[in-house]
Amino acid sequence: MRIASASHAVIAGTLIALGIHSLFTGDFGAIWQPVPKDVPARETLIYLCAIVSVASGAGLLWPRFTALAARVLLAYLLLWVMFFRVPVIFRTPAVEVVWEGSGETAVLLAGAWVLYAGSSSDWDRKNLAFATGNTGLRIARTVYGLALIPLGLAHLVYMKQTAALVPDWLPGHPAWAAFTGCTYIAAAVAVLSGVSARVAAALAALQMGIFTLLVWLPILATNPKDPFQWSESVLSWSLTIAAWVVADSYRIRAGLAAR
Repeated sequence: MRIASASHAVIAGTLIALGIHSLFTGDFGAIWQPVPKDVPARETLIYLCAIVSVASGAGLLWPRFTALAARVLLAYLLLWVMFFRVPVIFRTPAVEVVWEGSGETAVLLAGAWVLYAGSSSDWDRKNLAFATGNTGLRIARTVYGLALIPLGLAHLVYMKQTAALVPDWLPGHPAWAAFTGCTYIAAAVAVLSGVSARVAAALAALQMGIFTLLVWLPILATNPKDPFQWSESVLSWSLTIAAWVVADSYRIRAGLAAR
């Protein structure tokens, strides 16, 4: 049991940083937002999320606890989707931004599933075989492929808002908004069908990284005291790292098969 790649180490460091930030600010980290203000025991939940983030990140960096940390992170994200994302979809199924938020959480979930599948212990392979090894990696990539669909649709449905985020030095802002939305959907089809899936997963991760670099970091530099811009920038970074982990899963799968 060990960190399989640089992407795993980076996501571990990101989890630790997010958890520490939550402990100091007393609010949910970007990956857990949005959370309604009327949620019971909200403050307790904030610190629980922070502890899970720090403990999972530290565990991923400590070979002895890698499998346990990945298991806890995966279980917690699954519960988060079940209790904080799915109910909102059922209440407002026609609101695309709700699907987009669920898609973002699903990207994180897919990354956590890859970590778990690639680092599972003998106990996991015996008792949770369906979620480990190559089967687990297939599930993780399916979750990732499905998650890319609402991310792409959000660019198309909210064309005006997306175009406004395109850097000023690029011409044809609406065209870029439409193009990036379509590329997300095309990547989703490739990942789900298995046709050029590895390339598509890598390019989708690259696109998220470009958004972080060219969109959110300049905005953050302009408005460094705006909590919303910080949240969006951190979320974009976290999605990029989770997508990178999923893209890495194709290499990891080959190693698992050989083993």
